[in-house]
Amino acid sequence: TALPERRRPGGGRPRYEVVRELGAEEVRWFYREDRKTWKPFIGYDSLRIELAFRALGSGGGGGAGEPAAVEPVCVRSGLYEVDVASAESYPVYWNQTEKIPVMRGQWFIDGTWQPLEEEESNLIEQEHLNRFKGQQLQESFDMEISKPVDGKEAIHSLKLSRNHVDWHSVDEVYLYSDATTSKIARTVTQKLGFSKASSSGTRLHRGYVEEATLEDKPPQTSHIVFVVHGIGQKMDQGRIIKNTAMMRDTARKVEEKYFSNLATHVEFLPVEWRSKLTLDGDTVDSITPDKVRGLRDMLNSSAMDIMYYTSPLYRDELVKGLQQELNRLYSLFCSRNPEFEEKGGKVSIVSHSLGCVITYDIMTGWNPVRLYEQLLQKEEEEELEERWMSYEEQRLLEELYITKQRLREIEERLHELKASTISKPPVLKFKVENFFCMGSPLAVFLALRGIRPGTSGSQDHILPRTICNRLLNIFHPTDPVAYRLEPLILKHYSNISPVQIHWYNTANPLPYEHMKPSFLNPTKEPTSAPDTESASAAPSPTTSPVMVRRHYGESITNIGKASILGAASIGKGLGGMLFSRFGRSSATPQTMETGKEAPEGDEKKATTVGTPPLPHSSSGFLEPTVELEHRIDFELREGLVESRYWSAVTSHTAYWSSLDIALFLLTFMYKQDQEETEKSNLDTI
Repeated sequence: TALPERRRPGGGRPRYEVVRELGAEEVRWFYREDRKTWKPFIGYDSLRIELAFRALGSGGGGGAGEPAAVEPVCVRSGLYEVDVASAESYPVYWNQTEKIPVMRGQWFIDGTWQPLEEEESNLIEQEHLNRFKGQQLQESFDMEISKPVDGKEAIHSLKLSRNHVDWHSVDEVYLYSDATTSKIARTVTQKLGFSKASSSGTRLHRGYVEEATLEDKPPQTSHIVFVVHGIGQKMDQGRIIKNTAMMRDTARKVEEKYFSNLATHVEFLPVEWRSKLTLDGDTVDSITPDKVRGLRDMLNSSAMDIMYYTSPLYRDELVKGLQQELNRLYSLFCSRNPEFEEKGGKVSIVSHSLGCVITYDIMTGWNPVRLYEQLLQKEEEEELEERWMSYEEQRLLEELYITKQRLREIEERLHELKASTISKPPVLKFKVENFFCMGSPLAVFLALRGIRPGTSGSQDHILPRTICNRLLNIFHPTDPVAYRLEPLILKHYSNISPVQIHWYNTANPLPYEHMKPSFLNPTKEPTSAPDTESASAAPSPTTSPVMVRRHYGESITNIGKASILGAASIGKGLGGMLFSRFGRSSATPQTMETGKEAPEGDEKKATTVGTPPLPHSSSGFLEPTVELEHRIDFELREGLVESRYWSAVTSHTAYWSSLDIALFLLTFMYKQDQEETEKSNLDTI
């Protein structure tokens, strides 16, 4: 028999319906996270949970009194599963200690449509069916407001532990609290002349406000985003999961507002790789003085990570840990979504802090051992040229040098032979579409590895397009850990401001690819060297952390140079020490080898160290000869009210819940999808 149409939001229920058991589509399942209120599952999920629940109840195939085994139900866009027997839900792609309870809603509170607790609900439902099953529902859903329930006698009543339920008619059911209500509430209701029914009673509805249908279903995922943290996750393993959840929820809001017409969907998956590693056990933790633990935890999350990562003991463990977790998640996702790869699903990575450096190294296969070998080789060559030595010593050294060269050649040939017979599996099982860095120190690492600005405006200079289609570097202007990448590709970009990320609610923002580069304010800094020198000493890209930039915009950083907890001045000081060798072009005329092209890959020699100063135009701006193919540095607009001290501390972690960033990420991911559909449509024409 076809079920009579149940009431829908705003639609009345048919008249003269007969009381019968609730249909699967009238029941609604809920879940509760972080002890907040119950949230309804969407129709598609609720209906499938209810069918599993009914299969479980019927004991299909189980022995006498033995519950049937029911497959877990996949819910919430495939991120979670529900175990109906234990009434719990748990995530599929990551581990979580706290289980998420689920509950079956049959009776609901008027107005909020929150479900009554299951025990009470079951008792009321049983009583309702015993008393009214088969009876006609006289009233239309729309008319019931017109008849006041006041003064109507209850035709049936049920006593519960702390409250009781009165039926004033089949369709007018109220829940009353038996706890003595507060005096104030009583006097107010008496004064206003409310009678018993409408004052302390709560109206109940049987069946959810909206029918569950399988059509109420999430769109297919067309793009997955892996969210990668730095290493400072030992203390709080759940943080990346919470951060990703914030980013996912924020992206959902943006999707609903700006991309609801698209049938595709971007999914965010946390890559929690740190807790599986042993590293130093808890040695570092045990040597941390107790008093400074709180502050140290904050510092550790960035400073300690960098120490771990530069330690030859742990670097490989970290790289392998992240690489394996990325591949595990991708394989798991594809096995659960077989059509993802068939339909050309894409993968992007969002990394935070040191996570950017590790992700970069996995993608490019960068290895410090190779760099070390090159330096050793260079040292040997120099040693042969420089110092005075006896004929015998020189002869032996030359022999050793030749033997080492020969050894290297044999190793190379062996390596080539191996490579031709065994094709090494790629490090990652997927191509990276976009690599979004947030609050990233990557530029400093690259600079310290000898990467210097080149002459072409291509991203290939630091990350080949064959490995990753697009590199985007996002930072908050006061983030003490973030550095710019563009000046590592083209030097004069240190005088061009990063692209400003649009505010979430900007109406018709200019597309990023149409935004023209704007120059930083070229005012001289009071702290800089005397004029004679400053013209030739174009600032090294890497000495300027994001905060030590030329002032521009109405940004708070205008207030003072070393304002942000001294981070800017520290940056400048460190930068000055580290990069003094590369910052002065006039001081080292013997390094003027700008004619030679730096070889690609890891072997970038610092040949372009002494770039001559760029020509200044009469307006005081630089005249750039080359432009970047695509902009890479994108800066969040600062709020005007943030205190600058507050902002230095929180800016490094403020990325997760930013609507501006969520819109930025989705803009780039959806743009590619749209461009490709348009292209394939053109191809078919």
